[in-house]
Amino acid sequence: MTTISPAAAADRTGVSLDTLRYYEREGLIGPIRRSAGGHREYTEEDVFWIGLVTCFRDAGLGIADLRGFVAILRAEHPAQDRVAFLRERRAALEERVAALSRAMVVLDEKIAYYS
Repeated sequence: MTTISPAAAADRTGVSLDTLRYYEREGLIGPIRRSAGGHREYTEEDVFWIGLVTCFRDAGLGIADLRGFVAILRAEHPAQDRVAFLRERRAALEERVAALSRAMVVLDEKIAYYS
């Protein structure tokens, strides 16, 4: 099995080394393999999980939500459980986008007013 260093994993996923350690500590990725010398070694599967977690974080999911989803995936729950989770989070994101859109309208009005 091919492995890469933490620095290479950070480069490939666009996150910091601290973020990799945080994701591992929170149980969102891993367990991460260790070399004989105790150094972390990331696999392609680890890189996939890091990308998935990062994508969900970028979408605004909190750590508790991510832990829940990772638990669903790792426990091999039925597909409908995964779909239900994702639909709930999508609905929450849609609400957030709508709220941000309303806020942008107000800001645009204030910019126009003060210009």
